[in-house]
Amino acid sequence: MGREVAESCVDTMLMEMVAMYSARFYANKPELAARRIEAIGYQVGHQLSERYTMERPRFSDHLEAIKFICKDFWSEVFKKQIDNLKTNHRVKYFLEIMKFLTNFSCVCFSPMSLQGTFVLQDNKFRWLSRVSIDPSSEKETEDPSTPGESKAAQAVSMYLYFPCGIIRGVLSNLGIPCAVSADISSLPTCSFVIRVKA
Repeated sequence: MGREVAESCVDTMLMEMVAMYSARFYANKPELAARRIEAIGYQVGHQLSERYTMERPRFSDHLEAIKFICKDFWSEVFKKQIDNLKTNHRVKYFLEIMKFLTNFSCVCFSPMSLQGTFVLQDNKFRWLSRVSIDPSSEKETEDPSTPGESKAAQAVSMYLYFPCGIIRGVLSNLGIPCAVSADISSLPTCSFVIRVKA
């Protein structure tokens, strides 16, 4: 039987971590707070992937690893699967020349691993289900340092650096270098955009 942590403990830990890094440690530097929160998520994701892939064979391609995150990993962490997975990948072919003992050359085309963009959409992301934005705060004048983004949206986005780090940590441990970002269309719907690096 595996060890589990109460959901309320994880919610409280996330709220306190965001509050500490964005209001105390890096109050004047939100980009540093975001990087630190994402780095903590990366470590957590790296360790969780060790735990959840211990008895699995190595994944053969990127799509298989992404499907693992959508089904198995998300179910373990958030008690539900990802609602939607979209891919926009490019399959690159490379030329592989094999020389046989004779002087003949054999030209083989083989697909490289899938590279590109994957979008994971969770229509009711647990860590945003209790977050609400005060409508009056959206009508305030915007800060010139953050064009196009209200202070409320910026505050909510701080909560998404941790899960972005978790996803990046899992994929990194599986041998897939990537960049992960999050997009909120309407609370609590959240999309995680994974860009696999070549």
